[in-house]
Amino acid sequence: MKDVFARFAHDFFSTIVFLVIYLATDNIVLATSVAIAGAIAQVVYSRIKGQEMGFMTWASLGLVIVLGGATILTNDISFVLAKPAVAHFAIGAIMLKRGWMLRYMPPIVAETIPEYVTFAGYAWAALMFVLGAGTIAIALTGDLKLWAIYVSVVLLGAKLAAFAVQYLAFRILVTSRIRAARA
Repeated sequence: MKDVFARFAHDFFSTIVFLVIYLATDNIVLATSVAIAGAIAQVVYSRIKGQEMGFMTWASLGLVIVLGGATILTNDISFVLAKPAVAHFAIGAIMLKRGWMLRYMPPIVAETIPEYVTFAGYAWAALMFVLGAGTIAIALTGDLKLWAIYVSVVLLGAKLAAFAVQYLAFRILVTSRIRAARA
């Protein structure tokens, strides 16, 4: 569980920095500037440590810089608030690749119920699109507290719930297929 929170903090570092600075100062430009600097520092630190940087890390950095820059130029917080939505749309698009999820499954699952794993991959893509659309809707309200709750509770909670449902469904399906094959 500790790893989950560490990964969450790492993935949302610039968002957390932005939120803390903005709530403390009510200054969009300052909060956005510090968030951009924090995202750049995080990438530089990871590179110095020799950590592998995946596509999503670079995409996230690009989004922080581009949307943060738009926020600074327009003095409109909506651009920064939309960043998680863009990330969810990008991840959802990647998840539309047939069978993407099979490589993440234990062999018994991938071999026993591959068609359900493929379906679950599409369901995850749909979830990412829905969560992204929800993020845009919340960002358009301009209510930072509502957005913070949505991003920290709803986005994470929806993914944890989907994982739990998937785990239980796969367990039941694999068990029933194995029993049926033995009979």
